[in-house]
Amino acid sequence: MKRQLAATLLVLIALPAYVRAAGIMALLTHADAGRGLARPELVRRMAHRTRARRRLLSSSHSHAKETGRPVRAGLGAGGGGSIVTNEYLVHLSVGTPPRPVALTLDTGSDLVWTQCAPCLDCFDQGVPLLDPARSSTYAAVPCDAPLCRALPFTSCGGGASGGSWGDRSCVYVYHYGDKSLTVGQLATDRFTFEPSDGGNADDQSSDRQLTFGCGHFNKGIFQANETGIAGFGRGRWSLPSQLGVTSFSYCFTSMFESKSSLVTLGAPAELQSSGSVFQSTPLIKDPTQPSLYFLKLKGISVGSTRLPVPERRLRSTIIDSGASITTLPEDVYEAVKAEFIAQVGLPVIGPEAGSALDLCFAMPETAAPFWRRRRRLADAPVHVPSLTLHLDGADWELPRGNYLFEDHAARVMCLVLDAAPGDQTVIGNYQQQNTHVVYDLGNDVLSFAPARCDELAASL
Repeated sequence: MKRQLAATLLVLIALPAYVRAAGIMALLTHADAGRGLARPELVRRMAHRTRARRRLLSSSHSHAKETGRPVRAGLGAGGGGSIVTNEYLVHLSVGTPPRPVALTLDTGSDLVWTQCAPCLDCFDQGVPLLDPARSSTYAAVPCDAPLCRALPFTSCGGGASGGSWGDRSCVYVYHYGDKSLTVGQLATDRFTFEPSDGGNADDQSSDRQLTFGCGHFNKGIFQANETGIAGFGRGRWSLPSQLGVTSFSYCFTSMFESKSSLVTLGAPAELQSSGSVFQSTPLIKDPTQPSLYFLKLKGISVGSTRLPVPERRLRSTIIDSGASITTLPEDVYEAVKAEFIAQVGLPVIGPEAGSALDLCFAMPETAAPFWRRRRRLADAPVHVPSLTLHLDGADWELPRGNYLFEDHAARVMCLVLDAAPGDQTVIGNYQQQNTHVVYDLGNDVLSFAPARCDELAASL
C-alpha cells in the first residue's frame, strides 16, 4: 500500500494545477457566508457552535464506552439553545425535475436527508420544501427492504400509523447525540450533482438514484440556508457509501470569505494543485463509533517545543468536517495554552474581548504616526510560534491563519483552539481551511496538502 500511495503522490506532483477529474463534484458554501457579519461576530458564532458540537460528541462517546455498544445514529445535527452546528453546505438537486437542496456536509453521521412536504413539523428554510409528489423518479422504500431493516429505528407506514406516507413504506426515526431528530419516509430519488465534464448537463455520471430520508418531522436548531444533512461517515447510508466511491475530498475556503468551496466524490486526486507537499496518515476505525474517522495523533509542538503530553492522551482523535474549532482534552489544551503564553510574551486579556475564545493577547500599539493609524494601515505581524500536529507518518504544520484570529481594529489576537472534558480530540474545519483533504477509503489513508481552495472551485 505504501508503494501504491507513493506512486500516486508522484503522479499528483507531475499534474498541472487543478486538472479536472472524472468523478462527482459539488460546490460548498459556509453556513455564515453572505450574511454580512463582521469577523469578530463570525468567530463568536463559530466558537459557540464548536462547544455545542463537542458536548454532543463527548456525550455520545461516553455512552458508547459505558455500554460497550456502538453509536448507531449520527452525531452532527442541531445544537443546544440558540446554537447551530452546521458548517459547510453541499449544494445539489433532488428529484425530476430537479429541486435545489443545501445539506450540511457531516463526516460524523451517515444518513442523507432533506425536509419534505407535507411537513408536520419542520424548520424554516430559504427554498421550497422538496415535494415527493412532484418528482417522477421518487419511490418509497418498502419496510421489508434490507436497507430499511438495517436502520436502527424503523416501522411500516400505512393505515392509522403511516397516514399519507404510503402502505408498507419504510418510516424511519434518526436521532443525533444532542436529541435532535428527523422522522420521515425512507425513499429513493434522482440526485443531480455538478457535471464532471465541464458543464454537459447530459453527463450521466452526475445523476444517481440514491436512498435518502424524506423528513416530515424534524426537530433541532437549524438555519434557514440549510434543508438537511449529507452524512459522509463510514456507514452504508452515507453519500460516499451509496455512490460506491473509494475516496472523497473537500477543500474549504476561508470562513471570512463568501467564495465557494469544493467537495468531490471519487477520483479526487487529479484536482490537487501541483507543487504542494502531500502528506498522508492512516485512517483508523473504532467499533464503538463506527461512523467516525479516527487518526493517530502522536504529539503537538508549539514552535520548536514538543509538548510533554503522553501519547495516550491523544489516542482518541477524529477529523470532523462538522466541527469548527479543533478541541483538545483539558489537560492537553492547558499545556498548549501555557506554551503559547510563554512564547508570545504579550499581555493576556479576558475572553470577553476576544470573540468568545479562551486565550487572547493584547496586540502592541503600532509605531507608525497617528495619521497613518487613522488610515488603518496594517500593523507589522506579531511574531507567534508555529503549531504542528504530529500524526502517524505526517507533521501537519498549520498556517498562521488556521490557528490565530487577529483583530487589528480591536488590537486583539486569539488562539483558535478550545478545551473540552473527556479524552477526545477533534480536528475541526477552521484548522483545515485552504487545505485539500482526501479520504482514501479503499486504503484507509488520509492525505492533505496546502491549496488555494477558491481557485480550485472557480476553475470548475
